[in-house]
Amino acid sequence: MKTFTEWLLWITVVMALALLIEPAYLDSSDKKFILIIGAIGLWRYSMGAMHLVRGIWFMQVAFPALRRRVDEDPGRYLPSHVYLVVTSFRIPADTTWNVYASVFREAVNCGVPATVVVSIVERGDERLIRQCHRQFDPDQCSKLIICRARGTGKRDGLAMAFRAVSRCMPDRDAVVGVIDGDTMLAPDCVRDSVVFFGLMPNLGGLTTNEQCVVRGSRVMRDWHTMRFAQRHLNMCSMALSRRVLTMTGRMSFFRAAVLTAPEFIADVESDYLDHWRLGRFRFLTGDDKSSWNSLMTLGWDTFYVPDAHTLTVEHPPHHRFVPATLQLMFRWYGNSLRQNLRATRLGWRRLGLFTCFVLYDQRISMWTCLIGLTAALLMGLLDNGQLLFVYVFWIALSRTLVAALLNVTYHPVGPLYPVLLYYNQVVGSMVKIFALFHLDRQSWTRQKTRLATQSGGFDMMLSRISSKTMLMSSAAIFICVMYLIAMG
Repeated sequence: MKTFTEWLLWITVVMALALLIEPAYLDSSDKKFILIIGAIGLWRYSMGAMHLVRGIWFMQVAFPALRRRVDEDPGRYLPSHVYLVVTSFRIPADTTWNVYASVFREAVNCGVPATVVVSIVERGDERLIRQCHRQFDPDQCSKLIICRARGTGKRDGLAMAFRAVSRCMPDRDAVVGVIDGDTMLAPDCVRDSVVFFGLMPNLGGLTTNEQCVVRGSRVMRDWHTMRFAQRHLNMCSMALSRRVLTMTGRMSFFRAAVLTAPEFIADVESDYLDHWRLGRFRFLTGDDKSSWNSLMTLGWDTFYVPDAHTLTVEHPPHHRFVPATLQLMFRWYGNSLRQNLRATRLGWRRLGLFTCFVLYDQRISMWTCLIGLTAALLMGLLDNGQLLFVYVFWIALSRTLVAALLNVTYHPVGPLYPVLLYYNQVVGSMVKIFALFHLDRQSWTRQKTRLATQSGGFDMMLSRISSKTMLMSSAAIFICVMYLIAMG
C-alpha cells in the first residue's frame, strides 16, 4: 500500500509539471530544441527498446526452451566434478558465515562430487570457515581446500585459488564456480547452472541472476536494486547472442579446462592495458572483465542463467549517497571502459555484429546522454526559460515509463527509480567521461589499495597534465558544438 501511494504521488507531480507548460510560449524558434531532444531521445530509447525486446524474448521463449531440454534428462548434462572457489577479505563475520553456509549446502546438494577452494587472508576467517564446514557438511561429502593469500589484492587471491584447482587435475568436463565472499547462493543455484555446460559444447563461462541486500539508506537500497534490474534485462538481451559482456565477479561458472589454463590464470592475475598516451599499466580491479576477455580471445561463448539466483550483501563504501555512488561508478565504469578499448579489437567475426554494435554504443552514450540536458540549459537560459519546464516534464514522464517497464525483470521497482535513472544518466555519464581520460586511476573500495605508478617524476606529471588537458578540451568542444546547434 505504501509503494502504491508513493507511485501515485509521483504521477501527480508529473501531471503538475505538465500544467506548468503553456504551449503559447513555445514559438517556432523552439522547434529546434524539440527536434534535438526528440532525435536524441529516439536514438537512445530505440537502443533501450531493442534490449527490452531481446530480453523479453530470451526470458519468455529462448531460455525456457533450453531449460525444458535440460529438465528432460538432467543427469545427462551434469559435470563430473564441481569446484567452488570463494574469495574473502574484510567481510563481516555474520556475512561470511551465511555465505559459506550456502556454499557448503550447494556443494552437498549439487548431485556430483564437489570441492570448495577458499582464498583468505586472515586466520580468523579460516577458523570460521572450518567450523561452518563441519556444521553444514558433517559427513564430509565435499572436500575443503584453504589457500592463504598475501592480501595484495583480489587478483592474487583468485590466481592462487585457480592454481589450487589446477593441482587437483580436474576432468575436461568439470566446472568451476567463482564466488565472491559476500554472495550467498540460493537453493539449487549450482545444479541449475552447471548443466548448461553439458548442453552447450562451446560454452566457456556463464553468470547468474543477482539480487541484493544493502546495508545502507533507503535511497542507496533503491539505487542498487535498480541497477540489478537493469543488469538482468541487459544480461538477458546479450545472452540471446551468447555474448554476455562480463563474467560477474560475484558469481560465475567456467569450464575447468578453461579456468586452469596458464594464459587464463595469467590474465586474471596480472592483466594490463597498453594505452597510446598512458603507456602500459596493470588492472587493479575488474577481474571479471579479464576473464571475459580471455574467453572471447579463445573463442568461447558466454551465457546467462536467469532462474539461478544469488543474494549479494552490499556494503556501500561511504555512509552518504553521492560519495558512495561516485566511488562505485568510477570503479565499475573504469573497468568497463578499459575492457571496451581492447574488446573491439577482437573484431566482429569473433564477437558478432550485435556485440560490436553495443560496445561501440557504450563509447558514444556517455556523450549523447548529456545532449538533452546541455541543450535545455543553453536554450532555456539564453533563449526561452519555458523550455526548462518542457525538459523537466519530458524527463519526469520518460523516466517514469522506463521505470515501469523494469517490472518485466521481476526485480522490485520503487517510486524513486525515475529520479535515480536520471541521476545515473547524468552523473554516470560525467563519471564515464572522467574515467575515459584517467584510465590508469584505479582503486578497490574494500581493500583501499591503489595502483602503484611504475614510472615517477616527469612521466607521471606528464600523464596527469595530458589527462586533465584532454578532459577539459573535450568538454569545451562538446559545449561549443551544442551551443552552435542550439543557438545557431
